Amino acid sequence: MTQTILVAPAAFKGTLGPRVVAEALAQGARLALPHAVVLSCPVADGGDGLLDAVLSPTSLREHVTVTGPLGAPVQAELGWIDAETAIFESATACGLALLSADRRNPTESTSRGVGELLVEAADRGAVTVVVGLGGSACVDGGVGAARGLGWTFGDVNGATLAEGGAALVTLADWAPGWHLKARVVALADVRTPLAGPEGAAPLFAPQKGATPATVQQLAAGLERLAGAMAGHGRQDLAELPGGGAAGGLGAGLVFFARAELEPGAPWVLARVGFDAALANADIVITGEGAFDRTSLLGKVTGEVLQRARAARKRAVVVTGRASDVAGTHVVTGDGALLDAAALVALGARATREAFGLPGD
Repeated sequence: MTQTILVAPAAFKGTLGPRVVAEALAQGARLALPHAVVLSCPVADGGDGLLDAVLSPTSLREHVTVTGPLGAPVQAELGWIDAETAIFESATACGLALLSADRRNPTESTSRGVGELLVEAADRGAVTVVVGLGGSACVDGGVGAARGLGWTFGDVNGATLAEGGAALVTLADWAPGWHLKARVVALADVRTPLAGPEGAAPLFAPQKGATPATVQQLAAGLERLAGAMAGHGRQDLAELPGGGAAGGLGAGLVFFARAELEPGAPWVLARVGFDAALANADIVITGEGAFDRTSLLGKVTGEVLQRARAARKRAVVVTGRASDVAGTHVVTGDGALLDAAALVALGARATREAFGLPGD
């Protein structure tokens, strides 16, 4: 009987996109089981690798100049699912990967380029714009993106509010921007809310370069922003699941761009036909660069595992490093930074272990 293997990895953040990872794992699976049917299904959750997972190799991709996280121009990538549906990763406009480690500063970083990219997409004819949230360098609650949409913000001294998350503690008022005709769908890769002890600042600001003191300042700024939003009829945004994605950009886009905020993993899996492929599979091989308990909290790897479990299919996670993963079959590179050749070897090993085959 021919065995069917579904290979459905996410990006290995900062190194390899999901399509390259899928190709390497599929090659490894074929080495272990030469006569198996291998289905390749790269996935994402709104963060790194969204365009690779959703767009075909022949889909149109454009580079658009927008404001980067610290104000200098950057070349953001705008993809097209079809003539009326644009898609981009917010990280290409305001991402951590755009800054060297010594330049990361969430107190001043802005998401302005995200708003500018929304305008560019609408001007190019997009009726719907899909925005992947994740990997941002900002904790500005989407106020920067709103500036890119023409909104203006004032502080308690009557001056223009400064860019960045630190200035939000002095937010006093705002004036609406342009009417964006396009529908915006924002894909959250986490369930984190905008504000509170489990909000965007405490959870994500340290990895963006914040000190303990600036984390408190950023958290206070997001609390003030949430209060201002509540004063304009959106009391729900402080605790909205996913509102804290990309440093609060999730909630910001809901308020300032009337976005529909959706969990990214289910959206992508529906788009790429994952469930149909799963129905035909005997095992599933998924993976990401680092796997831990947070991978099960809205990330696509956790969603793949959950659906495999519900379908009673064996699943294996291939990862560079893993921690706190009891009950999950994990094949790891022992903390190494994995290249394509290493992924081929791990894909073969995952296949052999899943089917109970002897090793080399």
